[in-house]
Amino acid sequence: MRRDPRKYLWDAREAAEAVRTFVSGRTLEDYLADLMLRSAVERQLGIVGEALGQLARHVPEIAETIPDLPRVVAFRNLLVHGYAQIDDERVWAVVHENLPPLLSAINRSMPDEAEPPAPDCRR
Repeated sequence: MRRDPRKYLWDAREAAEAVRTFVSGRTLEDYLADLMLRSAVERQLGIVGEALGQLARHVPEIAETIPDLPRVVAFRNLLVHGYAQIDDERVWAVVHENLPPLLSAINRSMPDEAEPPAPDCRR
């Protein structure tokens, strides 16, 4: 049975919005000095990449509407599997340069619903 694609998009959007909230009003120096903030941002970016990777596997016709999706998934893999190679300044740049257009693309791909498609889609 195919999972409702709105669930993948919802998870990706919620995680991306969480990242925006976490870094709001923070500077790069704040980010570099705060292990918990870095960990939270990396975790949520990992969720974005995983949700969109699942979308690509299960609903490629919708995934094709997300620009740079393979790069998003590759970045997730780096965060999860290449933790020793993570460049905190690069993560900060991704959050500020790449996340806003990605979030816009996710929002364009989602139906106009304020609520998640089903309660079980939440982490």
